Amino acid sequence: MRHRKAGFKLGRVTAHRWALFRNLLVALFRHERITTTEAKAKAVRGLADQMITLAKRESLHARRQVSALVPDAEAVRRLFDTIAARFGDRHGGYTRIIRIGPRPGDAAPMVLLELVDRPEAPKDKSAKGAKKEKTPKGEAEAGASKERKKKQAAAAG
Repeated sequence: MRHRKAGFKLGRVTAHRWALFRNLLVALFRHERITTTEAKAKAVRGLADQMITLAKRESLHARRQVSALVPDAEAVRRLFDTIAARFGDRHGGYTRIIRIGPRPGDAAPMVLLELVDRPEAPKDKSAKGAKKEKTPKGEAEAGASKERKKKQAAAAG
């Protein structure tokens, strides 16, 4: 019986489980959004909330406590400088789990674990994959681009 035995074992020994939690926390605080299995996300969500609550204290003791569980200095710095400042007026509930469907290989339920109030990435219009505006000269432009390619090939060859 496992009455009153809280926590997730995830089929791992203790050291492996804590290493997994550390890696997930580092990735979460670096990227603010990670894709993982539902069980792992539920297991690490409480730890992430604890680390953010500690970071909001902004004391040396809190920084050392966070560093004990999050071994990456860059992730700790980002947690204390940007993430904790963003959640200054929030009292918990710093993470969100969004289901994204089964994993193709083994049908494990996959989720997005992300920080709430996450700033959206700016959309650059000149980025690759941006749609071009349609013009009435569609065919003429296509012919012009072919001629341009021919000229470039002639100049290079």
